[in-house]
Amino acid sequence: MKLVNLYTDGACSGNPGPGGWAAILEFKGCEKEISGFEKQTTNNRMELSAVIKGLMALKERCQVNIYTDSAYVLNAFEKGWIYSWQRNGWKNSKKQTVENLDLWQALINLTKDHQIKWIKVKGHSGHDYNERCDALARKQVADNVI
Repeated sequence: MKLVNLYTDGACSGNPGPGGWAAILEFKGCEKEISGFEKQTTNNRMELSAVIKGLMALKERCQVNIYTDSAYVLNAFEKGWIYSWQRNGWKNSKKQTVENLDLWQALINLTKDHQIKWIKVKGHSGHDYNERCDALARKQVADNVI
């Protein structure tokens, strides 16, 4: 099974506001950058979108190391929140519907296709791929906001 490194980041100008997401897929020294824009969104939606779009870019089942600076995304899996939400009918601890449910459901479906390892990256700390993803996501906002 191929091992792919997936680096992700999201950015938002205002929260909510215009936002961008970016992902870099790396496999055996080859890289693919992808990014996108949403007119009205939140930072959390952009962080989730980056991971989703990165996984969607894979053409076959892979081992995937997902690098993210988003505690929101990482903790949902590493701390098991997502599994509790599913068991509880997508309700959080306050018995409210989980925010960004559409994206969480899409992400859950995509993670079933791959062997995932979640890796926390400290944001804005000089990590090359994280900085590149941040720049790509911010560029999407800058290029699309009039």
